Amino acid sequence: MFDKTEVKEINRAILAGLSAPCLTREENASDESLEELAALLDTAGGECLATVLQNKSSPDPRTFIGEGKVEEVKELVQSLGADIVIFDNPLSPSQQRVLTEELGVTVMDRSALILDIFAKRARTSEGRLQVALAQYKYLLPRLTGMWKHLERQEGAIGTRGPGETQMETDRRIIHRKIDKLEEELKDVRRVRATQRERRVKNEVPVVAIVGYTNAGKSTLLNALTGSDIPANDRLFDTLDTTTRMLEISDVCTVLVSDTVGFISKLPHQLVDAFKATLEELAFADLLLHVIDASDPHWREQAEVVDKLIQELGAAETPRLEVFNKCDKFVGDILPHGEDMVSISAKTGAGLDGLLAAIERRLDAGVRRVELRLPYDKGGLLDQLYREAKVEKVDYGETIQVTAVCTPKTLGQVSDYLAEQEC
Repeated sequence: MFDKTEVKEINRAILAGLSAPCLTREENASDESLEELAALLDTAGGECLATVLQNKSSPDPRTFIGEGKVEEVKELVQSLGADIVIFDNPLSPSQQRVLTEELGVTVMDRSALILDIFAKRARTSEGRLQVALAQYKYLLPRLTGMWKHLERQEGAIGTRGPGETQMETDRRIIHRKIDKLEEELKDVRRVRATQRERRVKNEVPVVAIVGYTNAGKSTLLNALTGSDIPANDRLFDTLDTTTRMLEISDVCTVLVSDTVGFISKLPHQLVDAFKATLEELAFADLLLHVIDASDPHWREQAEVVDKLIQELGAAETPRLEVFNKCDKFVGDILPHGEDMVSISAKTGAGLDGLLAAIERRLDAGVRRVELRLPYDKGGLLDQLYREAKVEKVDYGETIQVTAVCTPKTLGQVSDYLAEQEC
């Protein structure tokens, strides 16, 4: 007998988009962005049945793509058995409501799809808080459409006002939930601030890995630190920040953090919600911007990441551009130049060069030394605790100190260097 529990229902979707000269690049749809939307749908567990790209001088205020194109999409929905239509462009709440009524199936836009993926993938309590906040902010302006069926009954006996009353009730509930989530995320920020203070006190540099989704950030973290973070070939495979210790040399140890991947047309609700995590970028000592060198659109993807880095207040943070997947590069010459490194996180090619580049950016002439301080120079030990990394202190005939010092600090205590350095 056939076991129905083995059937896994998936959404069968028609993907649609509008290209109009009056729209910005982020608002516009194209063959490439629809292809990326199909990859997002696959990540969400859906199946793409067909794509429709409308070229029009400007969006239709009511149906966005125009009445004729709506009819075309409706025919595809019926003939192919689709149960959802996903737009690559952002839709207004009223357009989404009209399209749902016209097409007879669920209609959503790219932002809603990305939010759904994040909701499924978030694993930590912090990640779930951030996704929930983004979803409520996305839902709030769309409540009107949810109660449209009651508006149609306006004036009937016993139905005056319930739609508006219910909608206002829902708005108040969602506003309260948003306030609560924002308060909880403020607590997250306070915890992170305390952790940052501890790292600064311990003088452990932080290296943050950023990049377009599926550029290979998690694979790189695994390759550098020997971790086993899941790293699959799909969009938004990693949502929760992971931090690992990396010893680059005997005088350079860093914390490496893998962050959520960026993508074009990232919902602004998510950018706002994930600031609790992504604000770490502004406090990092170095950013590794991982770029998929095998993707023909890597320049556009890098621009998206650069823009979001600026939006998150990390534009001034030192940066290395790490061109990953060089084993799949098909061009003549790999991108090269100052602050650029080409690697393959999968094969390990170029990782030594990357480590050397990280050390150059963070080292700045740091050395581990042994000092012999007279007891009447005990104030220098306080200075070392403030300005250097003190590893060991022994009290004998003199104060014997092992410390990792910058050139500036070393110059101030050079008179007390032991004959042999570590």
